Amino acid sequence: MKAILNILLVLISLSSLAQGSFSPAVGEVGCTAIHKDSSIIKAWAKQCTIQRGYLNILDKTLANTSVGDSTKALGIADNLVVSLGDSGVATVTFEGKIFNGPGFDFAVYENGHDNYFLELAFVEVSSDGINYTRFPAQSETDTSAQVKSFDSLDARNIHNLAGKYRLYYGVPFDLEDLKGTPNLDLDQITHIRIVDVVGTMNPNFASRDHIGRKVNDPFPTAFPSGGFDLDAVAAIYIKPTSIEEFTKQTLLVFPNPSQGVFYFSDSLNGSVAKVFSMDGKLVFKGAVINSELDLSFLKTGYYQILILNQDKVSIAKVKIE
Repeated sequence: MKAILNILLVLISLSSLAQGSFSPAVGEVGCTAIHKDSSIIKAWAKQCTIQRGYLNILDKTLANTSVGDSTKALGIADNLVVSLGDSGVATVTFEGKIFNGPGFDFAVYENGHDNYFLELAFVEVSSDGINYTRFPAQSETDTSAQVKSFDSLDARNIHNLAGKYRLYYGVPFDLEDLKGTPNLDLDQITHIRIVDVVGTMNPNFASRDHIGRKVNDPFPTAFPSGGFDLDAVAAIYIKPTSIEEFTKQTLLVFPNPSQGVFYFSDSLNGSVAKVFSMDGKLVFKGAVINSELDLSFLKTGYYQILILNQDKVSIAKVKIE
């Protein structure tokens, strides 16, 4: 009996590993997908440039994909797409700058028509339009056999790759994953770049995740709509290009001075607060929770609190005693 139990435990363990380590498909418990109509979305991409990829990177005589154009990636996700093709690239910008808020900061939408036929892409960001940093993608999909053109993928094996969710459900990305990256200001993201995954297992052309594993993705997709089909990109935390574009207002905060705990009106719950020392150094960033901001860990002295709430910025000078 003990031997049988040990075998069962091994089988359960192997089954768990086969299921993958990451967020599951839409409709399953633990899924992190963001629906296009979610209230947390504040803006959609306004401009897009496209560099078409190949119908089949192993046979470049077949030319490039042709479905859609750059305008199809603008605005809300609507199932009107631009097909990138093998190694194709799309770069989008917004009317404003995305910043690193609590949790996910933006989401990318593809047009997969079920939970399992998935076409993937890497996602990169830039704060200057020159230097780009790629999110640390992970693919645990088995690479011993090629995923063919219409084969399925399991979202639980995929992380930080756009396209792991079906139509109208965006894959969210958290800028915190890129904290400490040189030449990247997480509070001033101006460009988001989507790069099609070349899903071939041919080692000369295969795309690889951040630890060097091949990313097994449906291949070949040698038709006009081949490769990643970009539908839209949504911003969750975004501010106008310049602070002057905000509607400024005085922040009502009490008590002031205090020993470090400050209270605000209920309307600011969930808003992002930034706290600066009087020499301009950012000393804290986080969300207002239960109308409260606890700064008791800071030294005594004066600070500026700036709270971003949709199209308004509220500012107050406070004192910690």
